[in-house]
Amino acid sequence: MAQVLEYESNAIVELMGTLPAERDAEWLKDSLQQAIMVEIATIGPYASALWSVKEPSAAIAKAIREVIFDEMTHMGLVCNMLTTIGGTPILADPKVVPKYEHALPGGVRPDLIVFLEGLSKQSVEMFSEIERPEHPVARSGGSATIGAFYTAIAEAFENQQHLISGDRQIEFSLESHGQGNKIVPLDTIEKVREAIEIIKEQGEGTSASPENPFPGKPGELSHFYVFREMFRGKKLIKVSDDPVMWDFKGDDILLPPAFPMARVPEGGWANSGPNAPTPEVQQVLGAFNTHFSTMLRTLQAAWQTGDSGMLPVAINHMRKMRAEARKLVQMELPDGSTKTYGPEFLYVEG
Repeated sequence: MAQVLEYESNAIVELMGTLPAERDAEWLKDSLQQAIMVEIATIGPYASALWSVKEPSAAIAKAIREVIFDEMTHMGLVCNMLTTIGGTPILADPKVVPKYEHALPGGVRPDLIVFLEGLSKQSVEMFSEIERPEHPVARSGGSATIGAFYTAIAEAFENQQHLISGDRQIEFSLESHGQGNKIVPLDTIEKVREAIEIIKEQGEGTSASPENPFPGKPGELSHFYVFREMFRGKKLIKVSDDPVMWDFKGDDILLPPAFPMARVPEGGWANSGPNAPTPEVQQVLGAFNTHFSTMLRTLQAAWQTGDSGMLPVAINHMRKMRAEARKLVQMELPDGSTKTYGPEFLYVEG
């Protein structure tokens, strides 16, 4: 099992600082564990924004929902990468569960603080910064990106491909939540390469195009540009073919009405002073945190055993999280600000 590298550390920065020739099996296991933590860390902010939207059928809500299930697919693929080389993913441990407000796990993008808040210009700008590629192809604005970290992981796999065993591989389709979302067994280096490319391109696009080149999602923008459209309030369109240029000059994009979920204080609402939760609010917060924690424990157990039958159980807990979150974003803070509570994503022991 890989060492638990704590969330607060600069583990990714340190791992990236290792010379390629020194990136051995333990480096790869530790790096994949960090990648899992990064993928989990994005789900809380994205889901908070989604659950604050008043009309779930709104186009922007649909776009955010698809991104969330892309991220869940990415997490599953990385878990398969770790188990196929003999590691065991750690998801349900206070040392690795995401913290908010906080930087991303492992020190990647250390200048970026990730927070929990309802849908707003500020939150979608933060989402686009999480997904920002090294070389954006559209005009939008020195630390390691998530994509660069995955590139290093891919290079290490090439040197460690003899470790690939196909052990404890989960196969599961999430295509009901977005075309092309499949967690597939990774028992060859070719399949690992393809999985890493899917993760990078769905998040960042390519150096040549903002569109996700994955065959299952023709014409769909990668996550960075999906969120950048929301922030800029304009569709991203191709403005020139020779040379190829893209810019935010298309139709207007308006954020849909959303409940005014306030930014969750670091460590949760108990640390919010005059907005500390009443027993009624605390009951809903507790139910959400219980389902969140049970979901993580269920996912961890799935990859400990290779039992794909546990994934529907985990998804059911996420549905229950949504139900509790929808209650919270309609419960007003007592400070008279008209802002509302929102989910904390705090881990509680079972």
